Amino acid sequence: MLPGLMQTTPLLISGILTYAAQAHGGREIVSKLIDEPIWRYDYAGLARRSAQLAQALKRLGVQSGDRVTSLAWNTHRHLELFYAVPGIGAVLHTANPRLFDDQIIYTINHAESGVLLFDRNFADLIERIAPHLTTVKTFVMLADDARTIPGSVGAISYETLIAEEAESLTWPSFDENAGAFLCYTSGTTGDPKGVLYSHRAVVLHAMAGGLNSAFGFTAFDVVMPCSSLYHATAWGLPFTAPLCGTKLVLPGDKMDGASLHALIQDEGVTFTGGVPTIWTMYLAWLEQTGQRPDTLKRVVIGGSAVPRAMAEAFKRLYGVSVLQIWGMTETCPLGVVATPTPALAALGEEAMDEAIWTRQGRLQFGIELKVEADDGTDAPRDGETSGALKVRGPWVVKRYFRQDQDAAQDDGWFDTGDIATLDDYGFMRITDRQKDVIKSGGEWISSIDLENFAVGCPGVKIAAVIGVPHPKWEERPLLIIEAHEGWELTKAAVLDYLAPHIVKWWTPDDVVFAPVPLTATGKIDKKVLRAAWKGHLLG
Repeated sequence: MLPGLMQTTPLLISGILTYAAQAHGGREIVSKLIDEPIWRYDYAGLARRSAQLAQALKRLGVQSGDRVTSLAWNTHRHLELFYAVPGIGAVLHTANPRLFDDQIIYTINHAESGVLLFDRNFADLIERIAPHLTTVKTFVMLADDARTIPGSVGAISYETLIAEEAESLTWPSFDENAGAFLCYTSGTTGDPKGVLYSHRAVVLHAMAGGLNSAFGFTAFDVVMPCSSLYHATAWGLPFTAPLCGTKLVLPGDKMDGASLHALIQDEGVTFTGGVPTIWTMYLAWLEQTGQRPDTLKRVVIGGSAVPRAMAEAFKRLYGVSVLQIWGMTETCPLGVVATPTPALAALGEEAMDEAIWTRQGRLQFGIELKVEADDGTDAPRDGETSGALKVRGPWVVKRYFRQDQDAAQDDGWFDTGDIATLDDYGFMRITDRQKDVIKSGGEWISSIDLENFAVGCPGVKIAAVIGVPHPKWEERPLLIIEAHEGWELTKAAVLDYLAPHIVKWWTPDDVVFAPVPLTATGKIDKKVLRAAWKGHLLG
């Protein structure tokens, strides 16, 4: 092998910040805050304040490899942590405030963080969990001095902490494979597992996210991440956006329809993204108020399957295109994006839409996909044959944090836990989670397909399908519906709506109307539903 003769400059997150400040220094960043006026600055300002924070953290004793925890919303201060902490070689653990207290405590202790920075509306949560945190020595409230609540933990003000530090810093250079972010899975089964993203993985993921086959940003875009910064780094948007020079709008903790619409209108948002539940609420708010998003062009939706009715409503009523994506914490998280191709376009608009909206997305550079049959062989890429979905690539987990055994196989393939198909256009379709697929009389029923059809029924807010034990068929589908406020749905109306869309033996054995619980990442909590309804068809 003949070695190349190019420079080996490491791919570091600080390099994204330095580039953005130099190439797009005046491009605006707008941030909603907790009980404070809206904040405005730019990428040059982000670089200055991140440098101040980095030096303040070093003054607190944070060293390379140390973990720092955030409990925070989508704000400019949290964004500064995204650059300052990994910039000095430390690791930012983005704790998920929607987990149970015991799980939050577990993740912070498991990370062994010494410093915890939190938004002021988490003050009560901090008071509850602080006595159980074994390694945290310093608490910082992400607020100015006047609004900081010291509490029993003696929290110091973020603004006071950084105020006297220099606004410039020569960021250190180190191995690009060093850890940068520690993101935990939502812990729906067992304790949450830590996925330690490297600088190399984050930078490559950010570059891939900007491609036309993915998010396709230009410097004229205005990007508002409604995916949480604490959840898998908000799909990499805090890094892809500055690489492309977009304006960045951070919505804080308010994800209701009125708050999001005000930011879209006032700031000219062209691109946003989040889990389906956010957009269900937003569409309902638009319908109730008669408002329209004037500048919005694209919405990317992930976290769970996108109801086709939602995508069609955005397009038909408001001229907004919807991109469906699939990924997971273990993939940093971008895996596939549902973008069209010339080959699909040649089939005609109707056939192209059918191909796109019945699939999660198309293969992206940097991620390899395969579907493995029960006998261990690769399933054909015919769009029909399903099996275990496996992935590998430069931003796919190799091993969970502080575990001895690799999560991926020796050849790099990681089992996602999904059942899927692949086709010759490069599209992947999730047919179910391995633990959610319903086996009825020896045949498989896709809970995801049933949910997607059911949520298109007028009045349905959330639809969840689980398999429950059945004395004859082993399992049968039960449909749980949470209706929009003011709607009175009946079992007969829902089943009549489903009938033209599904084969008869897929018809749910019952339809019940009840609140549908969500996980900390906005997904339907099937574990809770299975426990609540496990004997429903046996009585």
